[in-house]
Amino acid sequence: MNQFDVCVVGSGPGGYVAAIRSAQMGLKTVIIEREKLGGVCLNVGCIPSKAMITAGHFFHRVNNDAAEMGINISGKVTVDAATLQKWKQSVCDKMSGGVGQLLKGNAVETVLGDAVFKDAQTVEIKSSKGSKVIAAKNFIVATGSRPIEIPGFVIDEKNVLSSTGALALEEIPKKVVVIGGGYIGLEISGFLSDFGTEVVVLEAAKELLSGIVDKDAVQVVVRKLKKKGVTITTESFAKSYKKKGSVLEVTYEVAGKAQVVEVDKILLTVGRKPNSDQANLKGIGLNIDEKGFVKVNAQRKTNIPGIYAIGDIAGQPMLAHKASHEGVLVAEVIGGKNRAYDAKTVPAVIFTDPEIASAGMTEEECKKAGYTDLKIGKFPFAANGRAVSLMETDGFVKIIANAKNNIVLGVHVCGPEASQLISEAALAIEMGATLEDLALTIHPHPTLGETVMEAAEAALGHAIHIIQRPLARASASSNHKTV
Repeated sequence: MNQFDVCVVGSGPGGYVAAIRSAQMGLKTVIIEREKLGGVCLNVGCIPSKAMITAGHFFHRVNNDAAEMGINISGKVTVDAATLQKWKQSVCDKMSGGVGQLLKGNAVETVLGDAVFKDAQTVEIKSSKGSKVIAAKNFIVATGSRPIEIPGFVIDEKNVLSSTGALALEEIPKKVVVIGGGYIGLEISGFLSDFGTEVVVLEAAKELLSGIVDKDAVQVVVRKLKKKGVTITTESFAKSYKKKGSVLEVTYEVAGKAQVVEVDKILLTVGRKPNSDQANLKGIGLNIDEKGFVKVNAQRKTNIPGIYAIGDIAGQPMLAHKASHEGVLVAEVIGGKNRAYDAKTVPAVIFTDPEIASAGMTEEECKKAGYTDLKIGKFPFAANGRAVSLMETDGFVKIIANAKNNIVLGVHVCGPEASQLISEAALAIEMGATLEDLALTIHPHPTLGETVMEAAEAALGHAIHIIQRPLARASASSNHKTV
């Protein structure tokens, strides 16, 4: 039996980070992975989806924007789906291979196989090569999550696809129905539409991304999707499907009436659930809540001494960067540092077109939290020189602050490179920055980042590149005014 200080189960963005930091702390560390290093994110999630989104966006711009710039392309621009998949896979392989090198370089032992806890001190790893037992003083459970299925739609990755199947299509389908208008569904809808697929989105809620991101941002994305020809139906419920010749006949219900749509593929993206029913976690007595998340405290300790849980399995938000943060935290706790999870915000990004990114609270959340007096500034990308030169002018930056002290409470970006811009906002919220801190920081020109500075100026009532009320009147304006 092999004895370690730390055994990490799962090598996703939480697990491999936890293993590396544990080794850096001088702890003898082993990591167990049943599939590919990097987990879902690097292999069939975050990274491949962004590769496909990049390719789709590039293809769309070549066909729609190049001529306006004076770039003439002779002949029809087409997509070689097989080559596209090969390129996408090369991106994933580079990232997964990089994780392997990092683990090896930090003297982390890697074991491939399916881990099952025998008790709170040992796990058995089963693989095609046989089985082995590993004992450790500390275990970090980072086993992630998987797609949720709904009645009538069993994922087979042939007719009914999860995001994994949608990212591995060897042919661009002519028509697809997407069940679930969440961030995964909309991201995939976007790049498929860019490649010419006719997309129908069925969302059970009244609105897309309801309660997840700023409402104004959602409107911008919905408008762009519809412009691309995507059909969006809300308050609609997928019921069943059947194969009819070469197509799939999907039945769904709207306002109590059954409707049918014929498609080539069905994409099911109604959410993900934690893998807490695996690895015998319940069998060893870990406390798991009604939603399937392992219960943890601020140091990500479970109810069993020496066992920690991080990432998707440890609760919302189910985001890779939150898992990585927790991985470092737990490794340092095991190494003797006094750390706890105390993030003021976990920034979130949706890679739609345009992108949506947020940090902190929405207006509604601010009011629910008791902030009754707000300053809200909004600056459009259409007034930003860099955005105009990129031909990417849809969207805005919106900043919400406490009017009593101007401390920033939330920032919401919808537009080009929103994913890059939101980090400044996250830092501002973590450090308790004020509107003045952002407005008085010199931002380089011409850049998209200037929109953050201008949104802060707008909240203060004196943005330069949009027309506002005179400053004296703005300072005396009533509560909750967006300026």
